[in-house]
Amino acid sequence: MIANYADHSANERTFLAWLRTAIAIVGFGLASARLGTRPVQVWSEVAMLLAGALVVGIAFVRMRHVRRRICAREMLDDDAAPADGLLVLLIGALFALMGTFVLHVG
Repeated sequence: MIANYADHSANERTFLAWLRTAIAIVGFGLASARLGTRPVQVWSEVAMLLAGALVVGIAFVRMRHVRRRICAREMLDDDAAPADGLLVLLIGALFALMGTFVLHVG
């Protein structure tokens, strides 16, 4: 059995939730813009894909950071400033993705 299996699986599920969210927003934005009557601008598609990739990249970095904290042998204090900072950065990237969605579809 893997040590701290429940913590590791919760960390993986959180990462996959961020991944699904980014894929859903990008996919829905690209599809809905193609179904509209206006011509699609290439720069907005590229911006949406880059914002989605940014969300996935930051989510991956955060997942790896939390994994290292779970596997640490020494007892860590509750000062999780790097993990919290990555979470704030991740939420900011998600808002940037939603902003590009509004620009792309709107």
